[in-house]
Amino acid sequence: MRKKTSSSPRARPIDPDTVVTASSGNVFVDLGFAPGEAAVLALRADLMARLRLLVETEGWTQAEAASRFGIAQSRVSDLVRGKWGKFSLDMLITLAARAGRKVELAMA
Repeated sequence: MRKKTSSSPRARPIDPDTVVTASSGNVFVDLGFAPGEAAVLALRADLMARLRLLVETEGWTQAEAASRFGIAQSRVSDLVRGKWGKFSLDMLITLAARAGRKVELAMA
């Protein structure tokens, strides 16, 4: 019997002409968004990922998640598929609250 090999790509040496820039800590700033817009985008991305993880860890079907969130199943499909452009920060906070989660914002 053959041993399975990892399907992950092998590390390749960095081309000497490649310029590597350290991250600012916010990928949206790194992509050129204004700081205010980048902050909102980062919050949306984080909250959406947490809601997706909640659905997964609770083992909810999309229909169950839709019922808990008070939205259509097609909207849950958008959520779990990562279609973040379809959700405002307000809506994501609302969904978290409907699922019994508390959302807090901290300023550093």
